[in-house]
Amino acid sequence: MAIGRSKVVVVGTGSVGAAVSFHIVMNHICDDLILIDINKEKAWAEATDLQHSLGYSGNRMHVKAGDYSDCEDADLIVIAAALPYIKGQTRLDMIEKASGIMKSIVPPIMESGFSGIFVIITNPVDVMSLYVHKLSGLPASKIIGTGTALDSARLKYHLADVMKVDPQSVHALCMGEHGDSQIIPWSQVTVGGKKFLDILKDNKTRLKEFDINVLSEDIKMIAYRIVNAKGATTFGIAATTVQIIKAVLKDENKVIPISAMLNGEYGEKNIYVGVPAVLNNQGIQELVEYHLTDMEIKELKKSIDIIRQYSKKLIF
Repeated sequence: MAIGRSKVVVVGTGSVGAAVSFHIVMNHICDDLILIDINKEKAWAEATDLQHSLGYSGNRMHVKAGDYSDCEDADLIVIAAALPYIKGQTRLDMIEKASGIMKSIVPPIMESGFSGIFVIITNPVDVMSLYVHKLSGLPASKIIGTGTALDSARLKYHLADVMKVDPQSVHALCMGEHGDSQIIPWSQVTVGGKKFLDILKDNKTRLKEFDINVLSEDIKMIAYRIVNAKGATTFGIAATTVQIIKAVLKDENKVIPISAMLNGEYGEKNIYVGVPAVLNNQGIQELVEYHLTDMEIKELKKSIDIIRQYSKKLIF
């Protein structure tokens, strides 16, 4: 066996899983990439198409279609499997079908002997991350949901556009549910190290048309507009997921807002919620707990209550 080879498995080769796999290959995130799908021909086709891209990618990755037996020695498994979106649904409306998918995927993965790290994309991602934690029996630190990472990237992009600065100069994130109840803790948002709320006060003329409430609603709803137009969000979630994978495989100790198990943070326990976390080769190393305002805490707890309400519908 090759020494020191990193191995990633992507389960689900629909539009999201295929986009994630493409980003993995183009960025040479790992040495071995395995694609698994209930539609074996689809997995084979995506893997073969990716193989054909290697001649121009400058790397010597090994890509193939496989099955659950390939999961035994994987470092990380991405679950991107999902049924097509039905117009008018919220993410939480997908819980019944999504939980059925998880129940068909996770047990055979664990039967292979897998002991690595899960990254969950399937919505409702906070609820599904808890479900995978229960189904797998793995420590919560090894179950990472993509959570509010993509929402936070959208927020940073829009604020950078408003301020006409590089997005890397913006520190901003969404918290809570990856869904309609998510919150933006504006007290923690900075641009160039300056609090954004202070920027609004100091630039009343320049930013007179900017409305925090309008932007908050836009960040919540933009995904629905994209999905209604093209069937799924793909490029954003793929890039987001690969950043999470890279943080784990490269042991980066990088802070990313993901769906993680709370253990007393914000007065909550035993629930997966979108919060900033330090990611490295152990998975979730620790959570970053902010000093939120009383109103932000109230809104976050309301979002957590919604996640908990739907999580209770699952049968463990």
